[in-house]
Amino acid sequence: MRLPKGFQFSQGSLQDFFDCRRRFFLRYIQQLAWPAVESEPMLENERFTQQGINFHKMIHQHLIGVPADRLSSFAFKDDLENWWQNYLDLYNRLEFAKQTAIYPEITLSSPMGNHRLIAAFDLIFRQRDNTFVIYDWKTNRRRPPRVWLERRLQTRVYPFLLAKAGGFMMDGKPIPPEQIRMVYWFANFPLEPEIFNYDEKTYHADQKYLAHLVETIEHAAEDNFHLTDDARMCQFCVYRSLCERGIQAGIASDEESMENDIITLDDTFLDFDQIAEIPF
Repeated sequence: MRLPKGFQFSQGSLQDFFDCRRRFFLRYIQQLAWPAVESEPMLENERFTQQGINFHKMIHQHLIGVPADRLSSFAFKDDLENWWQNYLDLYNRLEFAKQTAIYPEITLSSPMGNHRLIAAFDLIFRQRDNTFVIYDWKTNRRRPPRVWLERRLQTRVYPFLLAKAGGFMMDGKPIPPEQIRMVYWFANFPLEPEIFNYDEKTYHADQKYLAHLVETIEHAAEDNFHLTDDARMCQFCVYRSLCERGIQAGIASDEESMENDIITLDDTFLDFDQIAEIPF
């Protein structure tokens, strides 16, 4: 199967393939825009999504030097005000500004198969002991369990790419995987981050796994892009009516209530926690 010219793999596209090969085919190969709502209630979901986008923008601006008091005037309603205060508490507690080097909203990429693997990081910083910390901002209404996060492609792609392509942050030398850790920080649960340490064994396992996944996609025949067997995921997919998996969008609260069920699934669930993970 030929991918579009210039196509780059990301944790999002790989997760789509992992969750539902058909969704990957429709979204990335056919590049089909389908006018359907992901979840209901639509207006509430749009409001929450926009707040997440604004939150990411505010953090980025703060980390590149815009004073916090100037930005705080924009965090005046709903969840955003609480998220912003929780972030400022984290910033002051960890003293981000005193790190050896800080890289907010940075994109890294590396060759993978016949294409490239790319990731947009919310924040990477280098500490005085030459350890590197990846921070990813999450605005989940509910905190997902560790086992769910552990099985997300993001948890594999981000530290792998930092080890593979982040040498310029280490004076031109490769970053040893043991000196990398990834932190999911939840704006609604600021004192309950999820931390994943990295190591050489995991790095080589991820390299092998990701290369195999990319190769599988690159050489898959069209009839191999089949629908997921777990129809529950279709409730929150814009292509559900096209695939004859229902018309009505799922309820956002039900979507997040699925998190505790995911532990028992063979495949991970739809990437609904990535609402605001966008590069700026």
